[in-house]
Amino acid sequence: MNQSEKALETSRRNALKLAGLGSAAGILGLFDSPQARAETYQTPTYAKGVAPVTIKNVRAITTAPGGPNLVIVKVETSEPGLYGVGCATFTQRAHVVIPAVNIYLNEFCVGKDVDNIEDMWQSAYVSSYWRNGPVLNNALSGLDQALWDIKGKRANMPVYQLLGGKSRIAVDTYTHASGPTPEAIADKVQEYMAMGFRHVRIQQGGYGGVGAMQELKPDFKTAGYGRETDDFSDQKTYLKRVPKMFDVVRKRCGDDVQLLHDMHELTEPIDAINMIKGLEEYRPYFIEDPFSPENMNWFKQLRQTTAVPIAMGELFNNINEFKEPMANHLFDFIRIHISQIGGITPAMKVARLGEWFNVRTAWHGPGDTSPVGHAANNNIDIAVWNFGIQESQMFSDKVKEVFPGCPTIKNGYYQINETPGLGIDINEKEAAKYPIGTKSRWTVRKNDGTILKP
Repeated sequence: MNQSEKALETSRRNALKLAGLGSAAGILGLFDSPQARAETYQTPTYAKGVAPVTIKNVRAITTAPGGPNLVIVKVETSEPGLYGVGCATFTQRAHVVIPAVNIYLNEFCVGKDVDNIEDMWQSAYVSSYWRNGPVLNNALSGLDQALWDIKGKRANMPVYQLLGGKSRIAVDTYTHASGPTPEAIADKVQEYMAMGFRHVRIQQGGYGGVGAMQELKPDFKTAGYGRETDDFSDQKTYLKRVPKMFDVVRKRCGDDVQLLHDMHELTEPIDAINMIKGLEEYRPYFIEDPFSPENMNWFKQLRQTTAVPIAMGELFNNINEFKEPMANHLFDFIRIHISQIGGITPAMKVARLGEWFNVRTAWHGPGDTSPVGHAANNNIDIAVWNFGIQESQMFSDKVKEVFPGCPTIKNGYYQINETPGLGIDINEKEAAKYPIGTKSRWTVRKNDGTILKP
């Protein structure tokens, strides 16, 4: 055998050996080891995710197209054109929210991953050391809603889809009927019923009858005590008028419409209990805020006295304030102000807790909740199982120009916007046409000038 033949034979034998080793390795599973699989595995496209997006800037935008001061948080990101908006409105003290957002919150957030909403909320909540307070809570609410808005846009879904999807066809609402007399209120209720509303809140004048007692001249004004603009409520007159109002409206409008009323904590607790018991025959859908946060212990006596449903909580600053009352069945509806309690993240936790105790949602939604805040309300409302009712607002043309995508009402229902995110935006050029002010009228006095607590 010459040299070439020897080399060829050696190559043949080596090849056979390698083939034999390969067969043995296959039999023994050596080539199916985790390491081998890892080297050949290709991550599918759906599992790769997207590149992290970070916060570039956080700032406050203020406007007042409908009258009340509104504060909006805008979160801008490292991805060009991607931003989120949230409601941080504290209409009575709007100017102090602005530096909380522009200085402290901006410094706290820049460079952070927009996707880590829970971590951002928890760290922002404790970063000032003292937990509570409406100013920082409003700022945090705006940030949280804006982050959910961004997450929805990144997912190309409306926020409610990220919260579990739809639990109902639309968001049932209640509207507000007010007037100087029970008969005038009944007229308004009938108008709203004709528009498709099934739930109407009735008030004679403002809260506690404010503005509907002009025939009574309070002694504190005669004496020149307080400010000329301070409001007046005579508790005895108010307590007599509410049952009569319910009687007139129920007789005129029938049993099909659900009637609500807001006491706004403007009476003594024992008087509130007696009045609510007297309203049982009119079957209120709920009576709101019978007691101030300082008088929560009166709820036990109220529960022992009457079965009228109660709504409470718009003045709570801290989500922990809901735990004990809900666990002890002290009220039936959660009146959280989403733009004050800390945003969507904590509101969802309270809503989920409500399922365990059959407590329903009834988010606060007055005129000093911006359309952005209403959009956040609605995205939760459509998703949570224990939804009860939503306070509604009908937005003017000026407001709609400032806030493209304003929630709309049809047949008494808020219609859900299917646009990704919260489904709403702010036109900053239009917003700048309506600067905010500093005055707010929330001072209500008794006849002798004593302050009434809202």
